[in-house]
Formats: sequence, structure tokens, C-alpha cells
Amino acid sequence: MKEYSWLQKRLHQFALSSQFMREVTFDAEKSLIRTNNDTHNHVFVVGLARSGTTILLNALYKSNEFASLLYKDMPFVLAPNLWSKLLLNIQDINLVERAHGDSIKISMESPEAFEEVFWMTFNEDDNDVQEKFKSYIQIINKKYQKSRYLSKNNQNIKRLDLISKTFTKSKILIPFRNPLQQAYSLLSQHKRFINYSKKDKFISNYMKWIGHTEFGPNYIPIHQKDLTYENDMDIHHWIEQWCLSYKNCFQILKLKDNIHFISYEELCSSKEYWLDILTMLEIENTYSYEFKESQKDIPIKVDDSIASNALSLYMDLSNIALR
Repeated sequence: MKEYSWLQKRLHQFALSSQFMREVTFDAEKSLIRTNNDTHNHVFVVGLARSGTTILLNALYKSNEFASLLYKDMPFVLAPNLWSKLLLNIQDINLVERAHGDSIKISMESPEAFEEVFWMTFNEDDNDVQEKFKSYIQIINKKYQKSRYLSKNNQNIKRLDLISKTFTKSKILIPFRNPLQQAYSLLSQHKRFINYSKKDKFISNYMKWIGHTEFGPNYIPIHQKDLTYENDMDIHHWIEQWCLSYKNCFQILKLKDNIHFISYEELCSSKEYWLDILTMLEIENTYSYEFKESQKDIPIKVDDSIASNALSLYMDLSNIALR
């Protein structure tokens, strides 16, 4: 896990903890940076955490077709152009394994899910939030001299309708994987980051400031009403969240033609499936990418009924996923 200096911690707090500061930096960026018209032909990777969203983000970013928020854009992610001028374009391409312990290696040049900072700053029910979000994407595209934006934000699973209506010519990809494996991974990461935060309070603050509430010390369930399993230290809680989240996505999919389910297991087993995704996204220069499936023994007894319901929905998703 990366160690932050005292100065870096204070800078992150200054840039991210205050809504006023976030609004000021965004307004300054929007006022000072001239942007081009938006093409709308973007890609949004959305899904419950631990479904393969990060590796899909990294794979698509390799195409060099997209702009995306990078680690080096932290902590002023709402003003990436102005922040880059202060950084003097310092680059760090040294790869280190991220804190999740899942073998995914990152550098300052790697894309990541920092977009949620925007949604923490501006109310999605405001009349002008769609135009502000379009401006934000234009700002990111401006910095990286691209016309297409690539987003990975698990929290956008709550905004499928808004994103779909705002960017009708864009594609929304929803990865999914075996619900028992995904639920166990979520529970494991939940415990992992709670333990991290006990050793270093900055970790908890950092996750809160970037809107990382999918698991860990600041966990907020995507679905909170009428839960059968409220205990987040119980794997059944995570299986229930999986079922509620993907069932909702399944219902929305029926009304939209720019939303596509992506089977992570299929990605790992079929090179042709990956090429089909590139074709669907209009990426002409095809290339290979290695997706590794992680199947672990689950040392926890899972109720047969909830497991059966989850696996039934999993099969339904598999049947309508991109083929």
C-alpha cells in the first residue's frame, strides 16, 4: 500500500474534504480551460464492486482511444488541467500492487474511479447537473487530448437512467460474475479495509473523500430498505446486495439499448468475447488482453435458498449478456 507523507495527507484533505473547495476548483477549471464540443461517444463501466470493473477499465484504457482520470490527477480531480500545470508534468510509471491485494498493479499513469468526487460535490437532482457533468467530461478530454471519455464508477449503478439519458450515444458496460464468488470477495475486502483503517485513519478519510463506500469503514449499502440480511459481516448480506443490484439493472436494461451486461467469466475464457466488446465499442485497432479468473474456495456455509436465487439471476444475466 502506498505511504503518504504528512504534506500529501494535508493536501488531500485540503482539496477533497471541503465541498466549498471542490466547487471552487471546478468553477476555476471550467472558467479558465477552453474545451471542445462533446462527441458523447463515451464508455461508462458500471457495476457492483469486485465484478471486474477495474481490470475492464485498464483493458479499455490500453486502446489509447479514451481520456480518463488518472492517479496523477489526485487530489484536485475536479481541476485536472490546472493541477497538471502545478505538477510540471512529473511522471511516475513505477508499478505497485494496489491495496486490495488482488495482483492489479498501478502507477500514477493508471486510470481509476475518481469521478464520484463530482457527484459528491453536485446534487444529481439539480436542473443543471447534466450540463455540469458534460463540462467535466470535456475538461478531462481536454487535458488528455481525446474526444472519448472512459469512466469507471461503481456508484453509477445508482444512476443508470441519468447516465443513459444524458449520453444516448454512449455505451454503459455492466460487468458481473458468479454471485457467490463476488459476494465472498466483497466481504473479504470489507474486512480488509476496515482493518487497514484501524491502523491508519487517513485510509478511512481518503476513502470517504473520494466516495468509496462500496465496502470498508465508510460502507453504505447500495440498497438499504427492507433488507433480510443487514449484518455486513455476513456473506448473505453481500449476496442479497448482489441480487438487488443486478435485478434492478436487469429491469432498466429492458428500457435502454445502450446498456450491456458483460460476463467476467466469459471475458476470462474467450478471446473472441473481448474482441466482440472492442467491435461493439467501435475500437478499430484490436489487441489482446489477459483477464484472469479468480475462483476461491468459500469457507462459509451459504444458505441453499439464497444461493439458488442468486445463481438463477446469474444465469438470466448470462443469457442476455453481450455475445
